[in-house]
Amino acid sequence: MILDTLTVDPDTFAAATGWESKPEGLCKGDQCVPAPEAATADGRLDVAAAAERLGMAIVEDAERGLFAVGPESGGRALTTAVVPDLPFTDADGNPFSLTSLHGRKVLLVAWASW
Repeated sequence: MILDTLTVDPDTFAAATGWESKPEGLCKGDQCVPAPEAATADGRLDVAAAAERLGMAIVEDAERGLFAVGPESGGRALTTAVVPDLPFTDADGNPFSLTSLHGRKVLLVAWASW
């Protein structure tokens, strides 16, 4: 979610993140996180406080006056360490599967020119 202010209407936050502001806290489905500090006196939502409670990263672009708010992480960068069996090719162009390395540690390095 890209914002130009860290105080938003709760409906805007819900539409972008799926987290609704309710009396019991910020809720997504049947999961609720108490966040009384996220509610402002004028009925808006303090995104920085909500992000802190939900484990969302916030990055500021001060030059443009914008903020990027990432998805909730639950306190962890990854929700699982299971990698799908993606199709790869080796240096000779032969098909290669990560499952052939089952039980070994693997480091994947990705690069893009853009």
